[in-house]
Parts: sequence; C-alpha cells; structure tokens
Amino acid sequence: MTDIDVEGTGTPDDPWILTTPPGKSEFEAFRDHEADPPALIIQVGATELRYHLRCIDDLHAMLTDHGDWMLLGNADEQKEAKPDTVEAWGRSTDNPVGGWYGFKKGLRGRFANYVPPVLEVLGLAEVEHNARNNRMRAR
Repeated sequence: MTDIDVEGTGTPDDPWILTTPPGKSEFEAFRDHEADPPALIIQVGATELRYHLRCIDDLHAMLTDHGDWMLLGNADEQKEAKPDTVEAWGRSTDNPVGGWYGFKKGLRGRFANYVPPVLEVLGLAEVEHNARNNRMRAR
C-alpha cells in the first residue's frame, strides 16, 4: 500500500473510499476474487461498474513497459478515447483481454477515471491530481 491516506482495505466489506484523479467525485472500490470472472467493483452512487480484476496487474505492466507518464484520457463509452492514453489502452484490441476491461455495455468506459486511483492506493502507480489532463506512471 502507498502512503496516501485512504479509508478502507479494498474488500467487499471494507471498500476503499477514493476520489477521481481531479478530486471532484468520491467512489468506492473493492476487489471481488469470488466473482465470475474476478472483478474490480466500482460503486459510484447507485451505479456499479465492473472491470476485469486483472486490469490492475495488466495496467501496471503496460505502464512499466511504457516507462514514462501517460495521459489518462478519461471518456464515456459512447465517446472516442484519445489515442495513446490509459483510456484508449483499456478499450484496445491490443490489450491483454483483447478489448474492453469493463463488463457491462454502456458502463464500460471511464476506465481511466476509476482504475488509476486503485493502482495509486496499492502503491503501483503515481497519479496526477490536477483539474484536467492528468497523467499516471508506474512505480
């Protein structure tokens, strides 16, 4: 774990309470190893998003290979992701799952909004927290 101050342990009974990179919105996140397939669960108000749990290790590996800061490029599923961003990679047929890390059509986007703070709390990445154009890199 990193030295940032975060509530929760990342389990279903004690989710992390995180904020999006700009710090404007709070959400809960936890790892569900029992889900089929195992999932990273994100709870934003009444909306639940699910991503393949392996996205944590896969994103860290990609960032490590990338070797430098990468723009997050957050975008809804219905919008085109800016090339060469974390969001574009999270949808790319070239990533380890061959496409979207999100499970539910209509709620698969915003990968770069919710997954980077999880890597940050795990101590796997540094994430910028500016109002716009945030980046991340592997630790």
